[in-house]
Amino acid sequence: MKQRAFSLFGNIAIVNFSNSSTKKEKLNFATEIMNKNKGILTVLEKLGKFRGRLRKQTTKFIAGVKTKEAVYRENNCIFRFNVDDTYFSPRLSNERKEIAGKIKKNDDVFVSFAGVSPFSIVIAKNSSAKKVYSNELNRKANEYARENILRNKVQDKVELVPGDFKKVSEKLKKEKKTFDVIVMPRPQLKETFLQEAFNLSKKGTRIYYYDFCPVKEVDEKVEMIEKIAKKLKRKIKITNVKNAGEVAPYKVRVRIDFELRN
Repeated sequence: MKQRAFSLFGNIAIVNFSNSSTKKEKLNFATEIMNKNKGILTVLEKLGKFRGRLRKQTTKFIAGVKTKEAVYRENNCIFRFNVDDTYFSPRLSNERKEIAGKIKKNDDVFVSFAGVSPFSIVIAKNSSAKKVYSNELNRKANEYARENILRNKVQDKVELVPGDFKKVSEKLKKEKKTFDVIVMPRPQLKETFLQEAFNLSKKGTRIYYYDFCPVKEVDEKVEMIEKIAKKLKRKIKITNVKNAGEVAPYKVRVRIDFELRN
């Protein structure tokens, strides 16, 4: 039987089985990986790709404890979430740690596309940020985020601002609220949402913007940001461009760091 390597979400392993795999082969493989990895209590089969703005996936139970709720630990934090109802990427663990390391004392931080709040909570727990505002559209993800904030005892530092980023940005703009840092772990969307980020920016704001593209088009993403900034009459300085992980052959998640100059 041929199968790809499985993805691990704490107590849950999600496997991409080949179309030719039989039910018995799937069960045997599930049993094997649970025997070899005592922390894995549940094995699910991945059916299709993440889809839509909410980045939901569909999985099928194969073996072990019948649940789709994962308990996952990283960066001195613990997260609980449903793997079908919410999006979570263990591959971004190092990114979350790195961003937390860039936060300065008393920074006000805004995280968009926050999911169950891993970036927000890792930043709150591993930096001297003054406050972290965590924005997510998915209602189910926000429910888990509330639980995760309490679970990690950062309720004094993390504030949920649920809803559509465009609407939240407009509301905060009217209140003349700006941030020292904006983190944008965007899903694969056509819209950049950079205007919304600029709405919440002031001179000196540092923005960490994530996008997806073929390796050879990274420079074009940088140029795109510069063009949008120019159109909105905002001056920026690109401070770093980083390959934040391969998502497919010759296709990467790129992180572009830049700072507002006006």
